[in-house]
Amino acid sequence: MAETHKWAASREEGLARLADFAPLAGSDYAKRRNFDLGPGQHKNVSQLSPYIRHRLIREDEVLLETLKHHSPASAEKFIQEVYWRTYWKGWLEMRPAVWGAYWAELALAWDQVQTQSGLRQEWEAACNGETGIDCLDAWAKELVETGYLHNHSRMWFASIWIFTLRLPWALGADFFMRHLLDGDPASNTLSWRWVGGLQTVGKTYLARTSNISKFTEGRFHPQYQLASHVDPLQGAPHPPRMDAPDGDRFDPEKRTAFLLHEDDLTPDWLFDQGLKPVATATISTAKRLSILQPAPHVFSFKSAAIDDCLNRLADKTGPVTKGLDSADLIANWAATVGAEQIVTSYPPVGPVADILRGKWDAPMVRVLHDFDRDAWPHAKAGFFKFKEKIPHLLGNIRNLRLI
Repeated sequence: MAETHKWAASREEGLARLADFAPLAGSDYAKRRNFDLGPGQHKNVSQLSPYIRHRLIREDEVLLETLKHHSPASAEKFIQEVYWRTYWKGWLEMRPAVWGAYWAELALAWDQVQTQSGLRQEWEAACNGETGIDCLDAWAKELVETGYLHNHSRMWFASIWIFTLRLPWALGADFFMRHLLDGDPASNTLSWRWVGGLQTVGKTYLARTSNISKFTEGRFHPQYQLASHVDPLQGAPHPPRMDAPDGDRFDPEKRTAFLLHEDDLTPDWLFDQGLKPVATATISTAKRLSILQPAPHVFSFKSAAIDDCLNRLADKTGPVTKGLDSADLIANWAATVGAEQIVTSYPPVGPVADILRGKWDAPMVRVLHDFDRDAWPHAKAGFFKFKEKIPHLLGNIRNLRLI
């Protein structure tokens, strides 16, 4: 896998990248963040997303380091990008049925691929970078080879996939989830829905030749190759909004089994609250991330990141069991170690949360980080309403030094 070696899956690497980028998170970032200059040329953006997605570094750490170098106003654009992922998570937490609807849509689209030879050929051409649209083909190959794609190009790619190639949006979202090192269930699913006009109902994102040419500095100019007019995708209305979760509290005196998962690989804050597990297990989402087999580099990154966390916590975890991928396996393990409670960082809507559904003999205690508890309830409507709360949220981080 070309270039994936550069993504060392460790907290140390994430912190080093953050230290290097934070001084550039102000006007430099604002001016150049939309430019995609090609593989290996993404210095104008932070490239922190694989580390933030797995919480090898936490959002509050990223924001506090940024604010050491910039005022909130000068780093506004970067701060907003950090909060976009938080917003998407909060929005989906209050409407988890949208995640289930995506999987239903994906299953239907995959059935169509298997039964319609023309659709299968078009889908394979798009995934393999063989459509004849140079920019899309280059981005598909970059994604497959590196596990990364510039955010602006993700938007262009999704727009061309949906409106020019007229492929099912869920297959495109799945293609990203199979290959992105930073693949996040909320950000990925809801961003694809937004491009197609399902998220902000009726509002689509149209990839335009002039925009692509400008922000790739002329590398691509797909004149006469892209759809010039689009109609929003049709779908079910948003489900009723639930309350944002508050999370559970664990009893530090009970015999505790700890579950470590890919959504939080810096769980030191739980140990600071008195967590003393008699044993630890890790969760594998290998069978839950995609309808197909995810790219090898995705799970090599996740596995290395989990190992990095276990190494950092080696004197605190007790005996470790790796790779549990079902509720039954977790329940059997917890019973074997005599757990009176199973404690884990709160898993947002996605594969880990899917595995942890159901009833448990020993209570499943999902503990929510203060950063999420503070921010998620504000994701009730669109991002522009949410971003009005960012100064307040930043003030809470600065005042409380959330851990």
